[in-house]
Amino acid sequence: MHKSTKAALISAFIFPGFGHFYLKSKLRGAVFTLICVGCLYLLTTYVMDIANDISNKILSGDIPSDITRLIVEISSQLTGSQSNPPNVASLLLFICWGIATVDSYILGRKLSSPTNTK
Repeated sequence: MHKSTKAALISAFIFPGFGHFYLKSKLRGAVFTLICVGCLYLLTTYVMDIANDISNKILSGDIPSDITRLIVEISSQLTGSQSNPPNVASLLLFICWGIATVDSYILGRKLSSPTNTK
């Protein structure tokens, strides 16, 4: 397997930026990794806020512990405008993941080209 293919697979299936680390491109790898970790942090924080809010409503008795009512409450909290932070973070994560995969493949091809081998 070519180094470029292995780097792209690492970035695609393990985590964005890890393929760059495999290719010894630490700065690019760190940039992709930090962007994706930041997006995942925002998404996790958003989900945890919703979970805490719903659990507090259950404990206070505002929401009965009925599964259909819980599903309605979760759905109502997840729906919102298209410009809210979770949608932006999800889109940025998806785009960054794709760019990291393609970039690690291109970088691997450049590094293994005959002009770069000495």
